[in-house]
Amino acid sequence: MKVTVNQDVCASSGNCVMHAPEVFDQRDEDGVVVLLTEDPSAEFADQVRRAEAGCPTRAIHIEE
Repeated sequence: MKVTVNQDVCASSGNCVMHAPEVFDQRDEDGVVVLLTEDPSAEFADQVRRAEAGCPTRAIHIEE
């Protein structure tokens, strides 16, 4: 699994951090998504998929 994010379309909702805090964070100044790892371990795969599905602007992309 490879994860990418598009910070330009991020709505700063924080859904990604709620679903997968080991993979996503938010910038302090504006709440925009920060990707902590592009290649999360398999144990976080379901959480990352939920984060992608819950992103209101589709700023998260997963390549399997």
